[in-house]
Amino acid sequence: MEFTHLGRTGLTVSRLCLGTMNFGPHTEEADAHRIMDTAHELGINFFDTANVYGWGENKGRTEEIIGNWFAQGGGRRERTVIATKLYGDMGEWPNEGRLSALNIRRAVDASLKRLRTDHIDLYQMHHVDRATPWEEIWQAMEVLTAQGKIIYVGSSNFAGWHIARAQETARARNFLGLSSEQSLYNLLERSVELEVLPAARHYGLGLIPWSPLHGGLLGGVLRKEREGVRRASGRSAETLEKHRGQIAAYEDLAAELGHEPGDVALAWLLSREGVTAPIVGPRTLDQLHAANRALDVTLDAKALERLDEIFPGHRTAPEDYAW
Repeated sequence: MEFTHLGRTGLTVSRLCLGTMNFGPHTEEADAHRIMDTAHELGINFFDTANVYGWGENKGRTEEIIGNWFAQGGGRRERTVIATKLYGDMGEWPNEGRLSALNIRRAVDASLKRLRTDHIDLYQMHHVDRATPWEEIWQAMEVLTAQGKIIYVGSSNFAGWHIARAQETARARNFLGLSSEQSLYNLLERSVELEVLPAARHYGLGLIPWSPLHGGLLGGVLRKEREGVRRASGRSAETLEKHRGQIAAYEDLAAELGHEPGDVALAWLLSREGVTAPIVGPRTLDQLHAANRALDVTLDAKALERLDEIFPGHRTAPEDYAW
């Protein structure tokens, strides 16, 4: 396993981040525990979750599964950099969601209880809250840091100007501010290259891409379709039809390179400046092992150029849309 620092911090994390969103809804607890044990065996020390995972009436269930795993001991908690999120409504009553100081206080205590730990390594805002001033948010996060309940703060799904506003407000308070940004980023969806990625680099945030295979569309979907293994449906089917030519060219290139399409997609992200660790969210052990293969894939300049030809990216703003 390769390791790196999370942005400008001294925190060392694995180049792959274990996403846990499937734990509960799609992966039974015992299987989830085996996946987490195997992740440690592979050297993955960075785990990501959220208080709403489990969804519907089972919100919080994913954190509980991780907490039960931590409770088994054996250094599981000590070897894990655990990241969770808040923002989504956890109930129907006012102040059970978003980023008010009141909800931040309540949400962190609830997550700590479910995770069965005394601190959260990376506490992430799942979305920006335009109704709450940054002074209020940072004051609440400063209190949690002073209490030892959280160590680092991260954002998720922020625009570039949100990152700038957050960091400038934190700087005025002599607070570290954000250490990371978690964004949708993959070969098919590269809009973060316009402003989010440049902002993250400027402020020293580590970028944590989610959906690195774009819901499986970069994981060999056309081959699986031909083999009768999988057929896209819903929004995935619409996206597939829109980009079928690109995805076909991409799968042909992966075959030419001698790698699985999913391995190429992850290796491409790992090659991007500013990317800390793509989030891989396996439902099974086989999917975890498949994701780990990407660490052995090296894409040369020619391969990277051809990927850019298939999936054009963006230059740094404002050049891409100004001249």
